[in-house]
Amino acid sequence: MPADDAQFDQIEGVVERIVYENPDTGFFVARLREEGRPEPLTFVGNLMAVSPGETIRLWGHWVEDKKWGRQLRVSKYETLMPATVDGIEKYLGSGLIEGIGPVFAKRLVNQFGTETLRVIDEHPERLRQVPGIGRKRAGQIREAWQAQKAVQSIMLFLQGHGIGAGQAVRIYKKYGDGSVAVLRENPYRLARDIHGIGFRSADKIASNLGIQKDAPQRIEAGLLYALEQGALDGHVYLPQDRLMAETVNLLGVDETRLHSPLAGLTSRGEVVREDDNARESARLFLKSLHNAEVGCAHYVKRIMKTPATAITDKVENAIAWVEKKNNIELSAEQREAVRLACSAKMLVITGGPGTGKTTLIRSLLDIFEKKAFGPLLAAPTGRAAKRMEFSTGRPSRTIHRLLEFSPKEGKFLRNENNPLDADLIIIDETSMVDVYLMHSLLRAVPPQARLFLVGDVDQLPSVGPGNVLFDIIASNTVPVAWLKTVFRQAAESGIIRNAHRINQGLFPEFNTRDFFFVERKNPAKTLETVVELVSSRIPKKFGLNPMRDIQVLAPMHRGEAGVTSLNEALQQALNPNGEPLPRKSFRLGDKVMQLRNNYELDVYNGDIGTITRADEETKTLEIRFDERPVLYPFDDLDDLTLAYAATVHKSQGSEYPAVVIPLLTQHFLLLQRNVLYTAITRAAKIVTLVGDEKAIAIAVKNNRVTQRMTRLAERLRMSK
Repeated sequence: MPADDAQFDQIEGVVERIVYENPDTGFFVARLREEGRPEPLTFVGNLMAVSPGETIRLWGHWVEDKKWGRQLRVSKYETLMPATVDGIEKYLGSGLIEGIGPVFAKRLVNQFGTETLRVIDEHPERLRQVPGIGRKRAGQIREAWQAQKAVQSIMLFLQGHGIGAGQAVRIYKKYGDGSVAVLRENPYRLARDIHGIGFRSADKIASNLGIQKDAPQRIEAGLLYALEQGALDGHVYLPQDRLMAETVNLLGVDETRLHSPLAGLTSRGEVVREDDNARESARLFLKSLHNAEVGCAHYVKRIMKTPATAITDKVENAIAWVEKKNNIELSAEQREAVRLACSAKMLVITGGPGTGKTTLIRSLLDIFEKKAFGPLLAAPTGRAAKRMEFSTGRPSRTIHRLLEFSPKEGKFLRNENNPLDADLIIIDETSMVDVYLMHSLLRAVPPQARLFLVGDVDQLPSVGPGNVLFDIIASNTVPVAWLKTVFRQAAESGIIRNAHRINQGLFPEFNTRDFFFVERKNPAKTLETVVELVSSRIPKKFGLNPMRDIQVLAPMHRGEAGVTSLNEALQQALNPNGEPLPRKSFRLGDKVMQLRNNYELDVYNGDIGTITRADEETKTLEIRFDERPVLYPFDDLDDLTLAYAATVHKSQGSEYPAVVIPLLTQHFLLLQRNVLYTAITRAAKIVTLVGDEKAIAIAVKNNRVTQRMTRLAERLRMSK
C-alpha cells in the first residue's frame, strides 16, 4: 500500500451486487465478497462504472450505521481485472460492456477461458470466432471496452493526484473523457467549474502535476481568485495595486510576473479594466460583476426616463382618503413620501424601526389600487416575504420566485424581453439585495412601471457584492423618502428605542421588560449562559419555543463564544437525542441554514429549516422550510450548516420573537455599530445581550464601516 494510503482500511474482492446507485452523483451502496470470508461486506461512496463481477480494491474507513450495520466508507478505489473463468463471466455478463450480456459472456469464456479479457483488449478481431458475434457486434464490444478502460484510467489518475472519489466523479461528469487532458492543461479550471473545489485545492493538484509556481495559468487563476475573494468581502472591483499585492501574497511570486497574465485576462474579457482617473489605481472587475453594475445603472436610468402615468392630481385628497379609510394619521414625513410616490417613477423609502415604513406601504397600496394600478410585492428572503405579506395583507414572494428562475435553463425567465406584469413593484428589505440580484430585478421591470425600494440603509449591506441601496441613495438621482420620526407607540418598545440610541452612538438602556443584559466577561461562561438562556430561562419566563422562537446571533464564527462553538453546545442542549446522520455532524431534528442559493431546490442563502427525516436507501434528507418539505441529496449537505446560532450577516431579512446576542471584546474585529444595530432589530419581542459592557461600548462607538468598492453611484450620476 502506498505510504499515503496507510491511514485507510483496505479490502479487496468481487462486487456481488449493487444495492443502490445514484447515476447523477455516482453514489453507490454495494456488496463485496472478499476471498475467505463467508458473508459479503457492504461499501458506500462515490464511485464510477463499478459493476457486479468486477474485482476491486477499496480504501476507506469502517463506520457503524445504526440502520444498515457495518460499512466501509470509500475514499479511494481501483478496478482489478477478474482472473477466474467464473469471475470473468459474471463481470462481462453484468451489462458493463455494451453488446455483451449473460449469453454472450458465457460463449466468450467457453471460447477463450481466462484469456477472454486479453482477447477483447488486444485481439478484438478474434471475437468473431464466437457464434453470433459478427463484424458489427465485435466493433461495438471493442468500443465499449475502450470506453470502460478510459473511465477507469481517468478515475485512477484523478485519485492518484489527491482528488477524493466524490470530487473525481464530479470532475468526470463535467469533462468526460477529456478529464485528464483538462487537468494536465489547466487544473485551475476546476476552481471555476466544479462546486466544492476552490483555488487552493486546484493549486495543490497543479503542484502534484508539476506546474511551476510562476506558470501563466497559475497566475491567472490567482488573480481571478483574489477578485473573487474581494467579491466575497462585498467589493465589486479591486484597485490594481491592491489586486497585485493580494495576488503576490497568495502566490508567492514577484509582482513583475503578474503583468502579462493580467493583460491576457483583460484582452479575453474575463477581467474588465477601468482606468479613467490618472490619480487613482486602475479598477479591475470580474466580467460578471462589471456587467451587473453597468446593467443596474442602465436600467435605473431607463425606468427614470420613461414618463410616469399620473396617479391623481389631487394628492392631498388621496392622503385624506387613506387616513380616513384606515383610521390613522400619517406623519409629515409619511405624507411627503405619498406626494413623492404619486409623481415618481422610482422611489427609495428608508427609515429605522418604528418610523412607519409598513403603514406607509399599506397606504400607498390602498391609493394605487384605488386607481387600478396592479402591484407586485417581493423581498429577498422567504421570511422577509412572509413578513411583508402579513403586514400589508397582500401576496408577497421572494425576488427569485418573482423573476421565475428556471433550473433547466439556469436563468430567470423574467427579463427585458419577458417583463413582469405590473404597474407598481415594491421590494422590501432592499439593503439585502446585492448587485447581481438587483441587476436581474431591474431587467424585468417594465419601463412604464413604478419601482419602490424599501429598506433600512443603516442595516448591514448585502452578503453578496455591492452596496446597492446605499449607492442609489448616494447618487442623488432617485427620489428618497426619509422616515426618521419614531411613533409614540413604537417608542415604548425598549428594542426600538435602543436601536435608535445605538444608531445615534448612544449606549443602550437596559430594562426588565424586553431589553436585558447579562454580564459575563469570560468566553466559556458566556457560552454556558447563552445555552442556559436559550434552553431554559427565556422559554420558562416568556413561554417561547427554544427551537422555533429564539435565535442566537453572534458577530463571528470563531472563538469560544463564536457561532461554531455555540452551535455545538446548543445542539447538545436542544437536540441531545436526535439520531446522528451519516454526513457532517447533523442529527434528526436539527435546525439548519442554507449557505448558498439552490435554485433547483428553491432554497436560498440564509433560509432556516429543520431536518425531519433521513433515508439511507435514497441518500436524501427531508428538511422543512416553513412547513415546506425539501429533499436534499446527501451530496448537497455541504450547503447546510447548523443554525441554532448564526452570524448577524446571515440573519438579515429575518425576524424572531427573541434574540440572544453574545458580545465580548474578543469579537473586536466585528464590534461595529451597524452589526449591533442589525442584530437588535431582528428581534420582535425580546433582546438579551450577554457579555462585556466594554464590548458593547466599543461596538456603539465604532461607526467606521468598511467601505465597499463600488461605482454604481458614479454610474448613476453619469449623463449617458
